[in-house]
Amino acid sequence: MTDKYVMRVTAGSTYDLDKHVQVPINTAEPVKISSNLMDIELSVRVQGYKGLPPNSPTTSPYFDHEPHAYNKDQYSIAFRFTPKKEGHVSAKKEAAAAGSTRSSSSSTTSSDQDDDEEEVEGISALDLQFGNDFDHPIRDRLPPGFNTAMNIVKWWIDPGLDGDAYADVPHLYGPALSSFNAVHVGSGMHDEAKGGLWFEEGGDDEGLAKRKEIGAPEDAKQRMKWALKEDSKKRWVWEFGRTYGVDFFNPYIDFGEFSLRLPGFHLPIMKYWDGQGLRYVLRNRSTNQPYLVILFTLYLKEDVNEDGSLKPSALQATAIASGGGAKGKGEPIDLHHDEHFDEEKALDEARRKLSGVSVGDGNPFDNTNEDDVD
Repeated sequence: MTDKYVMRVTAGSTYDLDKHVQVPINTAEPVKISSNLMDIELSVRVQGYKGLPPNSPTTSPYFDHEPHAYNKDQYSIAFRFTPKKEGHVSAKKEAAAAGSTRSSSSSTTSSDQDDDEEEVEGISALDLQFGNDFDHPIRDRLPPGFNTAMNIVKWWIDPGLDGDAYADVPHLYGPALSSFNAVHVGSGMHDEAKGGLWFEEGGDDEGLAKRKEIGAPEDAKQRMKWALKEDSKKRWVWEFGRTYGVDFFNPYIDFGEFSLRLPGFHLPIMKYWDGQGLRYVLRNRSTNQPYLVILFTLYLKEDVNEDGSLKPSALQATAIASGGGAKGKGEPIDLHHDEHFDEEKALDEARRKLSGVSVGDGNPFDNTNEDDVD
C-alpha cells in the first residue's frame, strides 16, 4: 500500500497551509521561516526518503555520524531559532487590549523578576512546548495497545509528554527543554559533511556559562531528566535575541515503511491512517501561539505532477472523514474486531530491551512525572 503514496513536508509559523513552504529533505541548506515572534532555520532529514521534491536524496550524511549511526535514527527535525522581544510584547499588549483573561506573563518575563514588565527577557521553559497535534479526532483510529505504547513512550522517549489523544482536538506536547535530544545555547554548526545544521548538547562560551549559572547539566540525557522538574523549568528562559539550536531525532518512526516501531510494539501506520498529516508544533503553552508548524503529509502518486507540483485533487488526500469518501483516506476499520493485542507480551519485550536504560525511575510503565526524577 505504501508504494501508492509520496510524502511532502511543509513548514510555516502558523497552521495555515497556504503560508507554508515546502521543506527540502536531506539537503544541507536549511529553510528560513520568520514571524514577528521568532526567526527559524529548519532542516529535516529522513532515512529512506521517497517523496517530494522530486529526486530528493534518500538519506543524509547526518545519519552516518554518532550518535545517529549507533541509534539507527530514522529521522531528524533540527532547527536554530531566535525569539523576538518586540513581537511578544506586542502580542501581550494586544491580548490585554482585547480583555484576555489568560495572562502570558509567565512566557515573557525574566525568571528573577516575574512581575516587572520592563524586565522582559524571553519565553519561560514552563511555556515553550514541542509535540504533535491534529485537527480532528483520532480516537476511533487508535490501534489496540495504544495506551501501552504511550506508557513505553513516556518511560523511554519523553517522560514529560502530556496531552489527550482521545480529545476532539488530539494533542501530545512536552516541554521543549526536556523533549529535544540536543539543546545548544548558541548558533551551533552548519557542516555539509554532517548534512547541514548540526547541534550538540552544550553551547558557545556564553551559552555554556548561562547553563552553568542555572545548574543545567552538560549531558543531554541528564539535562532532559533535570528539565522535568518544575524548578528547573522556572530557572530556564529562552532569551529574546539569543539563538538556540535544537535537534529532535529517534529510530522509532520509519517513514519509508510508514510504521511506528517501539520495543514490544509495532504499528503499521497506513492501516489506521485517516488522511491527516503528522504535525509537529513548537508552541507557547500560555498563549497557544505556534512558532513553528511542520507537517508530514502523504499524497497519492496520481495526484502529483511530474514536476512535483500537486494537482487540485491532491488536497483530498488530507481530507478527514467528516466529509466522507476522501481520496487517499485510510479504509474504514473496526478496532473491536481487529487483531488481538497481547499487552503482557509487549511489556515483557519492552522490559527486556530497555532494562537498565530508562530515563525515569521506579516502575517503567507507570506514568513518569517530575516526582519520579532524582
